[in-house]
Amino acid sequence: MGKFTPADAGQMHMYLNYFKENEAGEGDNPPIGIILCADKSETLVKYATAGLPQPIFVSKYMTNLPTERELQNIIEEEKQKNSSIRVK
Repeated sequence: MGKFTPADAGQMHMYLNYFKENEAGEGDNPPIGIILCADKSETLVKYATAGLPQPIFVSKYMTNLPTERELQNIIEEEKQKNSSIRVK
């Protein structure tokens, strides 16, 4: 529920190693880790997960759903962005 920390990546790495050694069956694909957090720094994620043998993905999620009005604003902003990108 909080911000991503390097400790989250370390803990996930430990879980993946355990799963690979003790739970995975013959022929299973290697495990991957998915960390959901309320906030993250792309730079911190990059350096905390670089070089790990198993892929670990870190994604930001919303802890509170937006109101109907906020959703309408998001949709309008995206429409405006997309209309300004069109190639002529």
